[in-house]
Order: sequence, then C-alpha cells, then structure tokens
Amino acid sequence: MVITLEVIGIIGEYNPFHKGHIYHINKIKEKYPNSLLILVLNGYFLERGEISLLAKQAKTELALKHGVDLVLELPFVYGTQAADIFASCALSILNKFGVTKIIFGSESNNPEMLSDIADRTMHPTYNAKVQEFLKDGENYPTALAKALNLPDFNFLPNDLLGISYVKAIKLNNYQITYETIKRTNSYNDTSSNEAIISATNIREKLKNNQDISKHVPKDTLKYLHKIDYALFFKLLKVKIITDENLQEYLDVDEGLEYRLKKYITKVQSYEEYLALIKTKRYTYNKLNRLFIHLLIGLKKEDSHLPLLYIRILGFTHHGQNYLKEIPNLASFTTINKHSKLYLYEQKASLIYDLLTNSNTQSFEKQNKPVLNLH
Repeated sequence: MVITLEVIGIIGEYNPFHKGHIYHINKIKEKYPNSLLILVLNGYFLERGEISLLAKQAKTELALKHGVDLVLELPFVYGTQAADIFASCALSILNKFGVTKIIFGSESNNPEMLSDIADRTMHPTYNAKVQEFLKDGENYPTALAKALNLPDFNFLPNDLLGISYVKAIKLNNYQITYETIKRTNSYNDTSSNEAIISATNIREKLKNNQDISKHVPKDTLKYLHKIDYALFFKLLKVKIITDENLQEYLDVDEGLEYRLKKYITKVQSYEEYLALIKTKRYTYNKLNRLFIHLLIGLKKEDSHLPLLYIRILGFTHHGQNYLKEIPNLASFTTINKHSKLYLYEQKASLIYDLLTNSNTQSFEKQNKPVLNLH
C-alpha cells in the first residue's frame, strides 16, 4: 500500500467516552494536523471484564464527532482477553489498514523505557518467572516487576497496555512507530473532580449517583446505559449451576469449576460472589473476564480464532477517501456470517441488550457503518 500521509492509530474502550479521550485526540491532531486518525474500538464487554456503559454504535458516533476519521471493530473474542492478546489483535488490525504510528496514553510517558521492558518480556524465561510469582500470590504488576527485576518501576494500567502494544509491533515486525501522551490523572484515582478525570473515577461517581456532566461531552450523557447487575448475576447463576462442562470455557483453570459451583448458591449478589471467589491468584479482573466468557460461552478452543474479517464501524469524509486508496479492501472487510468470530459478536450483543434494555442487535444485523460526512 502506498501511504501518502501520516496514518495514526489509537486503541480505545471509551467506558465511557470523556474529556480525557478528547484531550488525547486533540493532542494528536495538534502535533500531526495533516494526519488520518484510525481507532480500533472495543465493544460491549471490555478487556478487564467490564460491561460497557456505552453501546458500540454510540462510541463510534462520539469518536467520529470528536476527531477520529475511521473506526474499526476489535472483536469480542479478543477484546475481553488479557493485555497481550488484546494488543496483538488491535495492532494486527491497525497494521492491515496501513497505520504508520500509534499514540497511547502513558503514566510514565517514557516510550524508551516501555520499549526496553517489552524486549525483556520476550526473553524465553520471562513467562515462567511471572507464573512462579503469580503462584506465590503476587498480583500481576508485582509479578511482572519481580520477573523483570524492576522493583522501582510502577506497572500501571496504561503502561502495561503500552508494553503489550510495543511487544506486538516487535514480534510481528510491523513498520509502526509509537509515541506516548502523558496521562493527566491516575487510573485508580476515584476522588478527583477536575474536568479531566479517569473513566474509573467517572464510573465510581455514576455508581454513587453523582453528577458527571463536568467530565464528559453532552452527547455521552444521553447515550449512557444502566447495567442490570442483578439480572447479570441470575444469568450467571443459571449457567454455573446447569452447565456440567465449565472447564471448557476460557479462563476456567483446572479445578476452578468446583469452586465456582460450590459458592454460587451461598450468595445473593454478583458482588458477594466475586468477593468470595477472589484469591491472590484469581484477581477481580481475571474473574470478571471469566464470568463474561461463561455468559457468552467463549470456549478455550476458540480463544485464538483467525481474524477472517475486519469490520468498519464508521468513518468521516477523510476516512472514506482513505478507504478508497486501500487495495482489495473488500477481501478483508466483508463479514463472514458463518464464522465463530461473528457468532460470538452476536451473542455478546444479545446479552448486552438483556443487561441494558437496549437494541444493539439492530446495529449488528444491519451492519451499516456510522457516517459523519459533514
């Protein structure tokens, strides 16, 4: 493909879309005013096992309105897995669309350090060391720091994802460079009240019925969904009680199925169940992902499905013109409705509709990209 402009990639979940995301987009546009911005967007269920407060269509519309030129789907199968798999799929999509640079938020804002750490994580002994520390009861960031002998480096969420992005580029020899934008707030901060705060903070404020209008664009407010966690728990309870093959599903490690069944009838809510099942080995993030995989029915054998197609979720005029330059575009963007990848996406949409009383199935079935051509 002949690239005639800087094609920049970003990766987002937008749970929910807020002023920090607008800041990220605007900073890129300031530095690269003649660039084309491509977003790989996660959908209804997210990398840490969360349920999205915004539907896929709404997130696409907001991204296009605020400066993104082209939005591509990160499939459910990859979007709800651990960082390395999440990143690997996202980078393969961006590479397919001719991206020459990715720019991501970072706590350290030190791409050289992140690159060095990515190199270290590719050492043959690294994974074994991490597993040893995890078995000893360390959480993932601490296990990572110990395995890499970097006890003074804070492995915070955006840096962890950034390391995975860089690793994906290196392992696949993609001709993609990378830059960082300094995070203006902490992912774990849930008390700040500045205009730009973390999505975690916004979700916490929503949970406590606090006003978030200061922190998000107006359009975000009208798109927000309330998630029925009581129903979520009931659906999960039925699945765990009635399914005799829980070990077939992704993230259900050997023996865990007995623990899941043992405690499911002893609690009255999802929060109680999560707290009872959690151990040092089974963190909240891992359990949240596991429960989503159980509910959607994602099996271990399907965790590395081939990326048979890339779905275009939306575009602007600029994005539309760029698409016309891509040779054989239809060959890898035509949806294969018989593929497992597509079927899991439909299941995710159906469950999301139940939990949010929405109608994402209409968007999924019609498969019409969101257009922002003004």
